[in-house]
Amino acid sequence: MRLAACCLVAAVLGWTPGADAPGSDAPAPAGWIDLMKPEAWKKVDPGWIVTDRVSLDPEKATKLKAEKAAGGTIWVNGDKGRIADLYTRASFGDCDVHVEFMVAKNSNSGVKLQGVYEIQFIDRTPPKEPTGDSMGGIYPRADTTPNYHHIDKGIAPKANAGRPAGEWNTLDLTWRAPRFGADGKKSANAAVVRAVLNGQVIHENQELRTPTGNNYPKAETPTGPLMLQADHGPVAFRAVRIRPTK
Repeated sequence: MRLAACCLVAAVLGWTPGADAPGSDAPAPAGWIDLMKPEAWKKVDPGWIVTDRVSLDPEKATKLKAEKAAGGTIWVNGDKGRIADLYTRASFGDCDVHVEFMVAKNSNSGVKLQGVYEIQFIDRTPPKEPTGDSMGGIYPRADTTPNYHHIDKGIAPKANAGRPAGEWNTLDLTWRAPRFGADGKKSANAAVVRAVLNGQVIHENQELRTPTGNNYPKAETPTGPLMLQADHGPVAFRAVRIRPTK
């Protein structure tokens, strides 16, 4: 990032070069990488709001209400709830991930391992039988033509563990990257070894044969960035961190 761009992002996010970034007042546990810092991401849209509190807008529950606050540790995806997604500068293979998030009514977000395998975050009345498009689901594969549409059901979570719009959710996930032989061919699928949403196990030893969504035709790789989706409705994040594992 060029210096001028870095300073613009720093000013918007409420910190100055040389000072501690938002979230540094609550350091990540040993071995974990704190991602609540602008420098952790390839590009940070200046519309992000860094604050110390967020809630549903009392006048419109499909929006989140937040005001910038110096030293805040919560990131909200702008006034309109649609902003460029975040991709980490670093690439990761096997890892543990911790994400705390809040969505507005009818909002849609997610976290993508290696940038292409998505765990769905969505506000929707919990179905009797959850699917991959439910809260905590492994998102279905999809095509974009003639219109965006799913071509399978994805992988449903074991439980409807999501909390109502305007409440914080916590996801803890252990990820195993796909394996490749000396010839470059895939020798083992990627897998969600374990995922726990709000204290409930939602996935265990769940293999993914391909990336998810419309990324499914892409060639798989041993590593990739962590992505936070921010372009499908109001969402807030806090305490996002990652720990590479052997």
